[in-house]
Amino acid sequence: MTRDPRYDILFEPVRIGPHVARNRFFQVPHCNGMGHRDASALAAMRGMKAEGGWAVVCTEMVEIHHTADVSPYVELRLWSDHDIPMLARIAEKIHEHSSLAGIELCHSGYTASNLWSREVPIAASPMPTGSYFNDPVEARGMDKEDIRNLRRAHRKAALRSKEAGFDLVYVYAGHGLGIFQHFLSRATNFRTDEYGGSLENRARLLREVIEDTKDAVGDTCAVPVRIAMHEFQGSAGLETAEVEDAIAMMAELPDLWDLSLSDWSKDSQTSRFSEEGFQEPYIKGVKKLTTKPVVGVGRYTSPDAMVRVIKQGIMDMIGAARPSIADPFLPNKIRDGRLDDIRECIGCNICVTHDFTMSPLRCTQNPSMGEEWRRGWHPEEIRTKHEDRHILVIGAGPSGLEAARALGQRGYQVTVADKASEAGGRVARECRLPGLSAWGRVRDWRLLQIGKMPNVSLYLESEMSPETIAELGADHVLLATGATWLRNGRGRHFTAPIGIAPDADVLTPDDLMAGRRPRAKTVTIFDDDHYYMGGVLAELLRKEDHEVTLVTPAAVASSFTKASLEQKVIQARLITLGVKIIANKAVSAIAADHVTLDCVFTGEASELPAGAAVLVTARTPVDELWRQLPAKGIASTRAGDCFGPGTIAAAVHSGRNFAETFGTPALDHLEIPFRREVTALSD
Repeated sequence: MTRDPRYDILFEPVRIGPHVARNRFFQVPHCNGMGHRDASALAAMRGMKAEGGWAVVCTEMVEIHHTADVSPYVELRLWSDHDIPMLARIAEKIHEHSSLAGIELCHSGYTASNLWSREVPIAASPMPTGSYFNDPVEARGMDKEDIRNLRRAHRKAALRSKEAGFDLVYVYAGHGLGIFQHFLSRATNFRTDEYGGSLENRARLLREVIEDTKDAVGDTCAVPVRIAMHEFQGSAGLETAEVEDAIAMMAELPDLWDLSLSDWSKDSQTSRFSEEGFQEPYIKGVKKLTTKPVVGVGRYTSPDAMVRVIKQGIMDMIGAARPSIADPFLPNKIRDGRLDDIRECIGCNICVTHDFTMSPLRCTQNPSMGEEWRRGWHPEEIRTKHEDRHILVIGAGPSGLEAARALGQRGYQVTVADKASEAGGRVARECRLPGLSAWGRVRDWRLLQIGKMPNVSLYLESEMSPETIAELGADHVLLATGATWLRNGRGRHFTAPIGIAPDADVLTPDDLMAGRRPRAKTVTIFDDDHYYMGGVLAELLRKEDHEVTLVTPAAVASSFTKASLEQKVIQARLITLGVKIIANKAVSAIAADHVTLDCVFTGEASELPAGAAVLVTARTPVDELWRQLPAKGIASTRAGDCFGPGTIAAAVHSGRNFAETFGTPALDHLEIPFRREVTALSD
């Protein structure tokens, strides 16, 4: 296939300081939960992006000094010369595929509590540290000597970056995480000296550090600036017009402007709450201020949208974090005219959650993400089959479809059977819920790929039994039959079923997704799951004019979505819709006209009128068929929610893992199925 000429503009080279990027695709810095702990895995992941065609591939934020320690988060470090070899490995992997390697140097100021280094944090002005965990730590205001030392530390880190082989050395003033943004913003800078007050004064340190970095490494390295275009704090913080004024003051000083929003939750909004290109209103005015290249993001997956923002002069390069995670080969697929093979980001932010959980990056769409080095997985390639085998996959949900796709790619004959009338399993149901339509891409991409494979057959409305399985005569059976939500209230808070009256109207998420609705107008949702489901169902029922109360044992609604950067906007939407939220309570009993609530602290019980209850607590595998097969002498395996209920990302990964390992000798239970980095002890 050949590239559509309409997209030729995306493959034009772009000069960035002393370097030339081979196209307009720019993987902006993004966190990944691996950092200095998993350097080899991180290097392989960045190298994969370069192989996939991203002309510039950047690291995440890199701590430049031991007073920039953001523990417990696992980012990269450049505290001393000892860190250079680790970073050099990343640059080398990127260079192997002729891409430019960028490093985002960072001092996080008052957002670094220094829990590991135990140094007193520093800030533009004294204030409590802004950590996720509300650490009982306060940052001291910097004096002139501190500012000089910060400039020295940044300059030294730039020189070390150059030694490590990086082509772009960032000055970071974005996301509310960079100390240079803290100096720039009136929300965090209360100084009365030459570094505070007027915009010119507040921008002084940023200008000085750009000049320092250019002087130190500008002969061979480009110096980009990543800057927040809006802080969404009203007049107290940075707004677009003021940031544009700051950019105009030093428009030609850096080699590239990388534009973002602050804080991170504004910059990485999910598809549930924003569309592709949502940042354009905040960044569209910068190009007229500078001749230097401008990079912006907006969860772009459409080549047509990419061309539009280039032609409209909004940006020069297409910045991406999440789309590059979902499909590291997105640029190459556009180049080669394979648009229908693009694995589009669904905007769920499961990738973000694993930075917050300090665990390796993963992706709902791309199960190989984070596994490039650990398991040797590749997003586009997979080893061929060992021998001819026929595999029956029962269940066409996310796990079954991914297993069938990957097995088919390996060359096996695959039959997929599902009793439903449509493919997709839980994805087909959940993508119909408010705001989750983009999640249907998980199903759609896999169906499209399977449709190209003559060795993979899909049969819907085909319920399987031990007898029909035996009759088919497959060599192996994979059960990917999913899970169902419990109707008895058992979950995290109550590990045993709660009291439910026989005449109570009790529903589960499965009921609501199947079209059933509460008989009464007043509904209580008991959310002991704490992810997206409880909040989405509350929104669904409230929009259908039910009076909805969401009860949660947590302190806030949908508490896990703090990690996906959605919690505040979820709670705000529910409040705006008129959903009543009762926190720190658990539903311990359900009667026909009320529910009983227990305080999670005191155990004190109270009653809440309710004509119906929706239990969002826990799921149980649908594995009856799997349990029946041994008696028939049929070899079978479970995958996805049938094996262990979890996220859609976990289900997809489970399907890929089965396909990758099928036909290989089973590992002993004590053997580790992936590689890990082990620290070598030294004196």
